[in-house]
Amino acid sequence: MSFADFDFLEYLANIVDILLVWFVIYKLIAIIRGTKAVQLLKGIFVILIVKFVSDFFGLNTLSWMMEQVLTWGFLAIIIIFQPELRRALEQLGRGRLFSRSGLQEEEDEEKMVEAIIKATDYMAKRRIGALISIERETGMSDYIETGIQLQSRISSELLINLFIPNTPLHDGAVVIQKNIVAAAACYLPLSESPFISKELGTRHRAALGISEVTDSITIVVSEETGSVSVTRNGELYRDLSGETLRELLTAELISPSRIKQAASTRWNWRGKKNG
Repeated sequence: MSFADFDFLEYLANIVDILLVWFVIYKLIAIIRGTKAVQLLKGIFVILIVKFVSDFFGLNTLSWMMEQVLTWGFLAIIIIFQPELRRALEQLGRGRLFSRSGLQEEEDEEKMVEAIIKATDYMAKRRIGALISIERETGMSDYIETGIQLQSRISSELLINLFIPNTPLHDGAVVIQKNIVAAAACYLPLSESPFISKELGTRHRAALGISEVTDSITIVVSEETGSVSVTRNGELYRDLSGETLRELLTAELISPSRIKQAASTRWNWRGKKNG
């Protein structure tokens, strides 16, 4: 084997090494997204910058302090963020760190939309109040932790039973994460907008509130009127028909870009937008 071959193998090994490091970092970010650990990472980044600046300008005392913070900080991280670390290890054990095929994910999204449509139609006809929030890019793990953990496969029957009046989990929101029912009886932040109609209740305010701080899609069924509303990006769309709801959820939640492009404009003219 020539020296050129050794150089090529070393070059290839370096590329594989970089790709593996990138993959691990990407998966770690995906796991902690939407949790308190994100803020922790920002703090660590600031400390590293301060450490670099103090070393550069010869600020020995400050540099020593930052070094101590980093040294003991990692031990504190392990203690404080035990739930997040445990969840990451559980996902690794179940193989969930590796994404499924795009086709399988699309099928799961379609099943989720169908389950939500069927459950919403059932509850609207019987005036069963409901609040269902669907996580998208912005993580909702902090809100999931306020409720009862379920991690259950989504179905219309499950959603309906969760909101049946006088059952233990009917108050609060159901949060759907990665096409599964992550938790029920979750607390969502209430919108403080002064422009919300006085006739809207707590569910609608919570739906608006979560849409103001995340990019989630949230469905509300009014127990007073049976009407169905959806919130997105701080906007409330009221009195939606079943067909319109299907179009919206399909456009926003099912992967193929062609579906999103075909139906995204319907947000602008279908349903009543609450000012």
